Amino acid sequence: MAILGGLERLSDWSARRPWRALGAWFAFVIVCLAVGLATGVTSLENGSAGESKRGYEIAGRYHLFGELHEEVLIEGARSASGRLAAETAVVRAAVEATPGIHEVTETSASRDGRSAVVVFNLGREFSLSRAEATVAAMQRAFPGSHVALTGDVSVEKAREDASSKDVAKAERLSVPVTLVILFAVFGSLVSAAIPVLLALSAVGAALGLLGPLSQVFAMDSSAKLLLVLIGMAVGVDYSLFYVARDRQERRAGVDPRGALRTTARTSGRTVLVSGLTVATALAGLFVAGEVALSSDALATIAVVLCAVAGSLIVLPAVISLLGENMDRGRLPWARRRRGEEREVAHSFWTRIVDRVLRRPLLSVVLSASLLVALAVPALSMHTSKPSETALASQKLAAIATLNRLQRAFPGGGEPADVVVTAPRTAASEVAVAIARLKRAALATGLVHETVSVRVNAARTAAMIEMPLTDKGDNTASRDAVRALRERLIPETLGRIRGVSWAVTGKTAEDIDFTATIRHSLPYVIAFVLVLAFVLLLFAFRSIVVPLKAIVLNLLSVGAAYGVMVLVFQHHWAQGILGFKSNGTIISWLPLFLFVILFGLSMDYHVFILSRVRELVDRGENTDRAVRDGIAQTAGVVTGAALVMVGVFSLFASLSSLASKQAGLGLAAAVLIDATIVRAVLLPATMKLLGDWNWYLPAGLARRLGTAPLLGRSDVAAH
Repeated sequence: MAILGGLERLSDWSARRPWRALGAWFAFVIVCLAVGLATGVTSLENGSAGESKRGYEIAGRYHLFGELHEEVLIEGARSASGRLAAETAVVRAAVEATPGIHEVTETSASRDGRSAVVVFNLGREFSLSRAEATVAAMQRAFPGSHVALTGDVSVEKAREDASSKDVAKAERLSVPVTLVILFAVFGSLVSAAIPVLLALSAVGAALGLLGPLSQVFAMDSSAKLLLVLIGMAVGVDYSLFYVARDRQERRAGVDPRGALRTTARTSGRTVLVSGLTVATALAGLFVAGEVALSSDALATIAVVLCAVAGSLIVLPAVISLLGENMDRGRLPWARRRRGEEREVAHSFWTRIVDRVLRRPLLSVVLSASLLVALAVPALSMHTSKPSETALASQKLAAIATLNRLQRAFPGGGEPADVVVTAPRTAASEVAVAIARLKRAALATGLVHETVSVRVNAARTAAMIEMPLTDKGDNTASRDAVRALRERLIPETLGRIRGVSWAVTGKTAEDIDFTATIRHSLPYVIAFVLVLAFVLLLFAFRSIVVPLKAIVLNLLSVGAAYGVMVLVFQHHWAQGILGFKSNGTIISWLPLFLFVILFGLSMDYHVFILSRVRELVDRGENTDRAVRDGIAQTAGVVTGAALVMVGVFSLFASLSSLASKQAGLGLAAAVLIDATIVRAVLLPATMKLLGDWNWYLPAGLARRLGTAPLLGRSDVAAH
């Protein structure tokens, strides 16, 4: 096949002209970074869907959004003493005297008399640092009270700062963690450093590509974090596959040029197929038709393809240049015991595989039962899309103050915003209907009494802001939005000819986004499964291999879902991971994790099976090929899995709840996949199937050609 010859020619060129290959790669990285700096990254302003998205668009078109505002919370003694009222008056005066404040719109005390709030709109010259300095001065003036700032700008700034710190922490810690694990795998600093440097360069190139790509799909705030997460994982994986195979060939006595050719023909193809499989799975996110997920897919596909290209271009050049120096940086004790350690590792995995192959049926039953048991909690999974504020660490000062403010002043949380458009001739009729809607909504008890209305200058559009009686992220709040949409608005505004309306806001956004994801999930799964089946069918020329791979991967994904439900829908792990459970899984995570985990699981599956197929093509029977193939690749798979688990676990330690859920889900799935699935289920099922593993109907075999993409097929079709 032309593509296979192309890989070997590319490897030969890179090995013969290593400096040109390295120069071409780093020129590509620099150009990508330069283009990214020149274009800048266009950020996604709103990732909503359905009716809430339409409502935001209408509000933006008619300029119905209110002014940004901030609030100063004062908590002290009961107002009966007069102290709180006096302090509130001083705070109000200080706020009004602060440059950049447009106007103070409200000063009120809580029902229990323990708290007061000063609300103010922001002017064009508003400076958050000046406002914070004013509040800090008030806190010093009233040491017996608690004076704190929160609001639109301060909360967003706190969230963005925390997100930037999370990305920096992940980038800073992922490198040393990966180096330590790779040093344990290779026993050499040089060999350990090569995958890390290649992964970093692939991440750098993809970060640069975010600029031009964001002109097609505006990038969600999570895109950069996911790019780093996936880029480091797959970049190290592909390098590990390549470098490990070259070392094995050289230690077997093959000359350096021959070792590189064999590596390009085997691991090079494996890297290509693995990368295409991951990219194919990620492309399933486009099927969802949700802009935030599409931007995440585009970013992660970019870094996967960069990692594949870097592996195929750079690694032959680096290996050719370094030669025996690949093993430099080895500790003395490791140098003395290198051969012994390899033998211990090989015999360890051989013993495990031997025991599995002796009792394949029992191994399948026990391991599959364990995975099914882990997956059972996923049946009770509850999904929702909390606001960005709810996902951020609740320990951030501005967010903690916001929570205290909402407790002191119920109904001041996330509102439901009803956006209305109507002909100007119907303005008076619309005003009457809005009044009726307010009365009906208040009568339900689901809406707080401080309902406000904003009307555009032409009197053709209005926004009715209805504060929900709770925080906006629970069942009662969702019931309120549904009541507005299904009953209250149709019975009032809906009866006026020419009127159109939409209910938006954070709670409505949660409802619509979650419904969109649930609707698209079956289509995404079908898309990924069909394309993965076709890709593996061409790769191995077998219909059993892709079917079995799909079943095994679904088991590992289901088990990972179950672990996420056990951890995040309950409270027992809150202290360990530092989060506050809201009883739900973020609605986009199951879909996103499915495509990521399916792709990453295929990495190991393709790597192991390509070695097994290679041994079968050399004449070994399937049982022996399974035993030797898994034993020979298990050390590399274990190392690659440890890198992924280490990197993903770092994300479980970040402040954002989304990062914690994604990191833990990915780490759990990779750990399950690399142990239970690849070390037990895979060899056991291959033993039970025997030569049927390579079954391909004769008619289909003629259409596919004579050779698989991975390995050389001398096996006749059944």
